[in-house]
Amino acid sequence: MTRIVGLSGGIGTGKSTVAELLARLGAVVIDADAIVHQLQAPGSPVLLELADAFGRGILDTSGALDRAALGAIAFRDAGARRRLGAIMHPKVGAEMAIRLEAARRDGAALVVLDIPLLFEGRKADSSGASRMDFDATVLVYAPEEIQIERQMQRDACTREEAMRRIRSQLPIEEKKGMADFVIDNSGTLEETEQQVRALYDELCGP
Repeated sequence: MTRIVGLSGGIGTGKSTVAELLARLGAVVIDADAIVHQLQAPGSPVLLELADAFGRGILDTSGALDRAALGAIAFRDAGARRRLGAIMHPKVGAEMAIRLEAARRDGAALVVLDIPLLFEGRKADSSGASRMDFDATVLVYAPEEIQIERQMQRDACTREEAMRRIRSQLPIEEKKGMADFVIDNSGTLEETEQQVRALYDELCGP
């Protein structure tokens, strides 16, 4: 039987690192962000739809998506985030479902659905139906101050910009309370690896 796990985190918590470690251990990882990038390829219908919704300023001189320009709009405007979500979420969800079914047919023991806004979506779904989609949920955690520091180092952004991005999502402490499992990625890589291996063994156990 295939077990389905929802993996999420917060900006700067290191979710991609944990997803990579799970993949190395043998999990099939279906990455929502990777699907987003594929759907938004130059010349794609989705990219044209985004340009219609947010203006040609989100395209660079080659016609590709300028992710920084789109992000600057979305992170500053809740209405813009909702419009972006209305365009992208159904399409990404449909593609994830196709890949999940393929993994099941192939007999995968563990499939990890890597979804950045997993807990935001579950909170918004007052019916609770989305809770039926996973055998377990996992949050990659780091305290907010570490999230801020990592963003500033990675993206060369200001503290204010880092905080604005973080505040566009649910507070990490709130997400922590919603998850079935928590990977604390505020320490060393070795400490994170130990937690991930223990999690993988538990998820793949009897």
